[in-house]
Amino acid sequence: MLTLEPETTSALDYSVLNTSIQDTFTAINRFEWQAIEELRVMRENCYYLDAGYKSFEDYCEKELIKYGGYRRVKDLLSASEVRDTLPESLKDKITKLSQTRPLFKLVKTPDKLEQAVAIAAQEKPFPTAADFAKAVQQVAPTVKRTTKSENPKTQLCNSVTVSSPEHPRYGESGVIEADAPNRWQQIVTFADGERLLINNADLDAASVQFPRERIYPAEYTEAIAALKEQHQQELECLEQELRIGLQAATTAEAQVQEQIQSLQNLYKQQKEQNIQLQQRLDEMEGLRKLEIENQQLLSRIQELENAVQQRPSQEWGNTMTQQATKALNKQVKQALEKTIDLRSLAQEPPKENAQECLRLMGIALKNLASAMNNTQALEAAAIILGSEPTPSAIAYRAEQLEMLPQAISDIRQVLSKPGCTWQDYWAVAQEYEVIKQDYWAELTTQETELITALQNASLQPRTIGVGSIVAHADPYRTLYVERGEVVEDLGEELVVAWDHWRNESKKTDRYFRDELRFWQPQ
Repeated sequence: MLTLEPETTSALDYSVLNTSIQDTFTAINRFEWQAIEELRVMRENCYYLDAGYKSFEDYCEKELIKYGGYRRVKDLLSASEVRDTLPESLKDKITKLSQTRPLFKLVKTPDKLEQAVAIAAQEKPFPTAADFAKAVQQVAPTVKRTTKSENPKTQLCNSVTVSSPEHPRYGESGVIEADAPNRWQQIVTFADGERLLINNADLDAASVQFPRERIYPAEYTEAIAALKEQHQQELECLEQELRIGLQAATTAEAQVQEQIQSLQNLYKQQKEQNIQLQQRLDEMEGLRKLEIENQQLLSRIQELENAVQQRPSQEWGNTMTQQATKALNKQVKQALEKTIDLRSLAQEPPKENAQECLRLMGIALKNLASAMNNTQALEAAAIILGSEPTPSAIAYRAEQLEMLPQAISDIRQVLSKPGCTWQDYWAVAQEYEVIKQDYWAELTTQETELITALQNASLQPRTIGVGSIVAHADPYRTLYVERGEVVEDLGEELVVAWDHWRNESKKTDRYFRDELRFWQPQ
């Protein structure tokens, strides 16, 4: 027998599947006849007495109740008796137990039983139960009984068929041999001798028309009519209430729509107000940052003045000059960036900050294309901004480039701090990673080299030892910007050879570890 799995069903071909189906049905029939033989052995040898059962019927009702009990067992044994009565040449015509029901009445007359099976086998190689019932009717026709008195409720006919698929006797034919107990049911006797009370609606007879509805007495008819009228009135009341409810629901829906529309308008107004407030907050935040930068510049200037007063000029040296130059260059560059005018770009491109000019020109072309629906302006903006010629792509690119001035300002502010590390730079740069190529092109060569040096330094061990490239840790010492190499480790102190002392008599000096830092190019 073939066991079908969901994954392998598609791989089966017709021959294998067909063979498996036939083997399965053969096994089912074989097990049924095997169960009959086992029941016969149990009954004839009285094995049920060993378990304390008084009779075979008692055993069937207790042990086999979920399989149909004694009635099912009786049908199985009767089927076996029919099959055993037939000769070997006709036994194979009985393939199912249900086929033996119409033949059971001929068990006591083996010749008629053999004749009925032979007649059914002539028409079909494997007759059905209906074919056997028809053959039995030909061999031993059922005689209709006559009654002494005719009852108007009784409707007798020679043969009827169960036409309801839900009935267990569906498709089988029987004979009405007794008066019906009521107008809507009939007593039907089937070929196996069983009598059943069956509704007229489940029967089909060409010669007799059974009433399909009940007929009640007059007093019941009046009560039923009153109930129908009351039910109709209740339905009308419910329909009226439902109509009123639907009207109320429609009115409520209209009110809800009005409320939703008013809420949407209110939301739109609040959104516009939020945009205005956000713009105002951005302006205030910019002013606050400018004030903080001014305070920092003033504080730095005060520190530089104090340092000049407290230390000799030879110790200050180049540090003051470099720091002052950085601050001046930063202020000048910010002033240049703020003085770019788009209207002058058509006449003469400015020499300073050309990348910023191109970026602003691309944004202006994008706004022009949006306002005038100009395809050429849109394509020109896409070429300048370096994006696809679609409004969404250009808008996304413009949003990225709007962050560019702030990104460059933040990165240069971090790089200008004394003792800047790779972690300080990365904390700011990762926010602008999407426009790295843009702000990288705006940075100077010294700034990009400093970033590269910071990254390389972050990969090196953080402990200063022999071979480490160092500088002095005090920003007020001239050695803070000079480059040196640790050439000897004395335990608590290190010996450093300075590059700018190569041509002098004193080439090295001793320092504690906390007086040194990893060197970073300026």
